[in-house]
Amino acid sequence: MLKSPLFWKIVTLGGAIVLLLIPLMMVRQIIVERADYRDAVEDAIRQSTSGPQKVVGPLIAVPVTELYTVLENEKEVQHTRSFIHFWLPESLMVEGNQNVEPRKVGIYEGQVWHTDVTLKAEFDVARLSELNRPNVTLGKPFIVVGVGDARGIGVVKAPTANGVALAVEPGTGLTGRGEGLHIPLPDEQWAMRDVNLAMSLNLSGTGSFSVVPVGRSSQMTLTSNWPHPNFLGDFLPEKREISESGFQAQWQSSWFANNLGERFVDAQKDGWYNLPSFSVAVATPADQYQLTDRATKYAILLITLTFMAFFVFETLTGKRLHPMQYLLVGLSLVMFYLLLLALSEHIGFTLAWVVASLVGALMNGVYLQAVLQGWRSSVVFTLALLALDGVMWVLLRSEDSALLLGTSVLLLALGSVMFLTRHLDWYAFSRTKPTTTPKPTAPVDDALRVWK
Repeated sequence: MLKSPLFWKIVTLGGAIVLLLIPLMMVRQIIVERADYRDAVEDAIRQSTSGPQKVVGPLIAVPVTELYTVLENEKEVQHTRSFIHFWLPESLMVEGNQNVEPRKVGIYEGQVWHTDVTLKAEFDVARLSELNRPNVTLGKPFIVVGVGDARGIGVVKAPTANGVALAVEPGTGLTGRGEGLHIPLPDEQWAMRDVNLAMSLNLSGTGSFSVVPVGRSSQMTLTSNWPHPNFLGDFLPEKREISESGFQAQWQSSWFANNLGERFVDAQKDGWYNLPSFSVAVATPADQYQLTDRATKYAILLITLTFMAFFVFETLTGKRLHPMQYLLVGLSLVMFYLLLLALSEHIGFTLAWVVASLVGALMNGVYLQAVLQGWRSSVVFTLALLALDGVMWVLLRSEDSALLLGTSVLLLALGSVMFLTRHLDWYAFSRTKPTTTPKPTAPVDDALRVWK
């Protein structure tokens, strides 16, 4: 077997495929580096504007001073403690109109969104019944709205509570409670009545937009011009419509489903921003780096099928191709992915795929015309390469059916090889041909001379 030409041919082609893994891995490393540059640009945009936004509120913070008695050394000693009681709304209605604005840095792009948010909340004074005790004194309440990044707070329209216009102050007004704004209420008597609040503000950010459903019944409706939403968080929208011009989504939840009343009390120590929320992110669709990286995963399949076609051609026609010629064609297939990456950064992935396929087909067609000594075979192989590129494109775009399509391609390739070589005598093909040395013959004149 070790002396069989067929054995060494297969070993050589296998070695060529393994050798091609080196430039292929280099191409994949370039893809990772370019994607990292893109991520760095997105981080720079986030640092220059504002990050993801998570809205907590509105809720009413009621300062409480409680007088209590403790037995010390058999004597009653009075102590006081002060804390903030958070009055959560009975109902919360949130409406948002989001405008996503692409921002470019060089050839890389990120997104910044601006959302006009309208908040309506109703507070039931009966929820403060536990504070109606003689040893409890209430302070001046204020409304709190927390956000993820205060740099994104834009215009805040004057809010109204029970028809009274109120002033807005920066910061949450709470110690160690993150970023946001607060709205002082005129006096402590506001903690003795129902409160209907309406307010609106412009909020900018990058990445996700979230709202914590603090109301016993909470609803949110968001309309956006971005056609690629990524619905994250703890609640999927009950309704959503996505089109090329944008999306609209509606969320709804209650304390029966999320138990947020108790979870909000437990979150006083850990922070509000771990609370469940309605969330949607401005997602970047599968960009050229993700798509090119996925395409390189099919590179070995493309190279193997091409080498298999050359091998069958050699076997059936008797023409011999040198391993270096296999290697050069394989390198051109690897260069296809590098060209695809370079072009996709400027003209988009789909058009880059078409151009890279045509360039690769032209280069291989001209080369194979000389190698195969004829345009007919060269054209056939060139069309076959274009067909393989088309198959790879279908595999790339059909995530749900990629395994089925890939298996079908392999079965079709194997079936074609079996059909074309069904009458081939592999033993005769792999048998080493004996070398014979011709017998020396004496010239006729010398023979006659000797005979005489």
